[in-house]
Parts: sequence; C-alpha cells; structure tokens
Amino acid sequence: MHRRTFIQQTALAGTGLFLAGQAGCTTAKPSAFGIQLYTLRDVLPGNAKNILKEVASFGYTQIESYEGPEGMWWGMGPKDFKQFTNDLGLDVVSSHCAWDKDLDIKAAEAAEVGLKYLICPYIGAQKSIDDYKRFAESFTEAGKVCQKHGLKFAYHNHDYSFTALDGQIPQDVLLAGTDPKLVDFEMDMYWVVTAGQDPIASMEKHPNRYRLCHIKDRGMGTGNDPKPESVTLGTGKIDYATILQKATKMGMEYLIVEQEAYTGTTPLKSTADNAAYLKKIKI
Repeated sequence: MHRRTFIQQTALAGTGLFLAGQAGCTTAKPSAFGIQLYTLRDVLPGNAKNILKEVASFGYTQIESYEGPEGMWWGMGPKDFKQFTNDLGLDVVSSHCAWDKDLDIKAAEAAEVGLKYLICPYIGAQKSIDDYKRFAESFTEAGKVCQKHGLKFAYHNHDYSFTALDGQIPQDVLLAGTDPKLVDFEMDMYWVVTAGQDPIASMEKHPNRYRLCHIKDRGMGTGNDPKPESVTLGTGKIDYATILQKATKMGMEYLIVEQEAYTGTTPLKSTADNAAYLKKIKI
C-alpha cells in the first residue's frame, strides 16, 4: 500500500537537490540512530519480536513506531513492549499515530513506554493558508495533551507543506503558529528535497524546532518523474554525509531511517544496508 494511502486511512480514520555543507562537531552520538518501523511494515505484523531482534543486531539503538495493524505496541501492550525493547538495547523515542483520536489515552500509554514524542504523520495538502493556520492551532492543543503526560507533540512533513501556496510556504506557517514549548517538528528530508527546497535552509530559518528527522534517500528518477522512489542510503542523490553534520549542530537530536520502496532489495536487507551506511559516515 502506498504510504499516503496508508496514512490517510490510519492517521486520519521537480527537481532533486544535491545538498552541500560543512563538517563540524555535533550533539548526536555517531552510533545513535534509529528506524521508523514503517520501513518494515511488510514483515512486522505477526512477527514483531523477531524483526525487532534483527533491527537491534544491525546496530540501531532507537526506534520510532507507528500505529499499524497491531497498534503502536505491536500486540505487546505498552509495558511489555517497553521491557522487550529495553532488553534489546532499543530506546523507543517516538511514534506516529492517529493524533486526532483518543490522543489522551495514547499519550498516557506513550509515557509508560518512555516516549519523547507522539507525531502527526500526515494532514494532506490544504486549500488555503488559513487551513494550515487552523492545523497549527490544533497542533498546539495536541501539544498540551502530550505535555500532561511528560512528552511533546510533533509534525512530520511531506512535500505539500514545503510547496508554496498563496505566496507562502505552509511549513513556515505551521512553525510560526505553534508553541515551541509544546510542538516540535520532524523533518522528512526526502520530501523537502522533492518539493525543491533545501533542508539546511529550513533548519537555519527555524533553529531548534526540528528535533527529529527521517533519513530517506531519493532515487535519481527517470524522464519527468517528479517523485522518484526512496532508495537505500548512499545509492540516491541526497548527500547525507554532509547534511547530517549540519543538522546535528542546529538542534537535531534523533536521526531516524525510513525507506518506503524496495526495488532490488528487501525490507530487512535495506534496513541492514542503511545501518551500515550510517556507521561509515562521520556525523
């Protein structure tokens, strides 16, 4: 199932850029990187424990869950999920969820597991800037709910929020309209690049608002394909070896791998290969 279709059903019930930057000191440990479990959506259901053992063996130390067919805790319940992942050396940092339904209950469970964030994964392209302003207000309210339980709320972008509308970039509207004490942002760098924007520029414009990111490489594409599929890290056109150095200097704390397509590979192989790539680069 295509990610957009999946997210709409569960969460809501151009041109590529080659990015350059400068090396420097970072605030993130080179070994501390995670994976969004959506990457493993085809193999997780009914086999979550074995798959999570594989994830840990590849060198991941953090995971981001999502509200899949077996819930955010993959049939284990929050306490059992926390115990199982802790035993594997995995820190459950965050989860995507249907944030507009039973958020208080989900935030309470997330607190049991020790999550730092609950995240809105998708809102869809809106018709007006005022629509985005209303979502910003809703995000702040969601942040208040999460704050009660000791965590924060965040929004994960797609290309639409980086595509100009009525002379403005909707992502800027969402950032300006949310309370930084309650709401952070998760930058999906693939989608920023797909919209023809520069991830580094947005981070520089909004320092310390992007605390999480999705590291997802972008295929070269063919012909007029405006949105090439995501590919294994190091085989596409986004220069993560450079961009992550700068990101971690601008407040980025959680580096989360995600891959949505598997042409010529498999979910587990791509998960292993992505970890190997991140181990080799200097972050």
